Amino acid sequence: MKVVLINKSDSVGGASVAAYRLTAALHNNNVDAKLLVSDGMDSVLVEVVNKSYVSQQFAYIRYLKDRLFFLPYEKNAIERFSFSPGKSGMDISSHPLVQEADIIHLHWINDGFISLKGLQKLIGLGKPIVWTLHDMWAFTGGCHYNGSCHEFLESCGYCRFLKKPHAKDLSSRIYKKKKILYKNANIQWVTCSKWLKSLAIESSLIRNRPCTIIPNPIDTDFYRPMDKDFCRDSLDLPKNKKLLLFGAAHLNDPRKGIRYLAEALEILHENFPVLHDKLELVVFGKLKKGDHLPFPFKTHFLKYVNNPMTLVKIYNACDAYVLPSLQDNLPNTVMESMACATPVIGFRIGGVPEMIQHEKSGYLSEVRNALSLSTGIYETLFINDAEEMGMYARENVIESYSETKVAKQYIEIYQKALEGKLKN
Repeated sequence: MKVVLINKSDSVGGASVAAYRLTAALHNNNVDAKLLVSDGMDSVLVEVVNKSYVSQQFAYIRYLKDRLFFLPYEKNAIERFSFSPGKSGMDISSHPLVQEADIIHLHWINDGFISLKGLQKLIGLGKPIVWTLHDMWAFTGGCHYNGSCHEFLESCGYCRFLKKPHAKDLSSRIYKKKKILYKNANIQWVTCSKWLKSLAIESSLIRNRPCTIIPNPIDTDFYRPMDKDFCRDSLDLPKNKKLLLFGAAHLNDPRKGIRYLAEALEILHENFPVLHDKLELVVFGKLKKGDHLPFPFKTHFLKYVNNPMTLVKIYNACDAYVLPSLQDNLPNTVMESMACATPVIGFRIGGVPEMIQHEKSGYLSEVRNALSLSTGIYETLFINDAEEMGMYARENVIESYSETKVAKQYIEIYQKALEGKLKN
């Protein structure tokens, strides 16, 4: 069985990390699997489509065309990347890996990699397609997360990301194109969480189609507990403080909830003066030029971290990880932190409640409630046994998200897809 996994990148973003990890997991379980990406580095597991300087420039032009197409429609620049029109992209249907594959396994394909026309070419090959959803884009009219909007259930339109929303706006037109595209497509849908499946099967684009829940895998031998003092020394972090970790690819993304974390920390700062000398923050991720981190406690900003070993040390150096996201699927950071035996505090949103056992492996706070989040931070760091919670968290990750367990579930999906026996 030959499987080609397709994703925009091999390393940038949560879906990229998940796709690469799954490729490795399949490879380690005797599947002939290769990850085909637009940009990245060739390796045993990865093949890059755009290798030459010229092809990379064309890839960038396709990305710009996709964004420029959306520019006249966008409501504001802050949420510009929350909507992908799928207008510009490349045709990879003739690529040798795609031609040789028994199974085409799609992941995240936006930002000028594969357009709706390119997707039509792949579907036209007649090969079984497995599509792992890392957000909602595949079953909406263009948004990656719907927020409080439910137009995607039937037809989209009145899109909150558009400057002039109406019944037949851009989102509605994209939705109709996808409906035609999927009509006779041999696609087996996979979601990483129960939460995302519950939304996917409500959309008329996927309703009554085969949809299976399989989580992302993680290498629990790599993401593992390490000596805390050693990790703090290597990162130049204090040993005599409670360290709270916060991280995201883009810290300013409103969906990541930095506003609520700042409010929660202000509550702690004002009501517990004793914490001023006991609690510090560790933050990683990208921050827009000129912006600052709005936290009242001393903060160690590590910027964007792309070295996995450094990331393991960061998780191990901290006493807890906080995820104030307002909408998320099955965050890799939660899985990584728990695998390193570091408990997680997060809002009760998306797939997060499927990962965290309240007050056992972490703390689930009420959504958009800074007071509840502050309570979770305080209780996890200063009341509960964080070390015991961390070990419980790691046991849960090993049980649910190990490479072997996840790979076997996908192999079963592939076999059923080839046999045409997959049911909802």
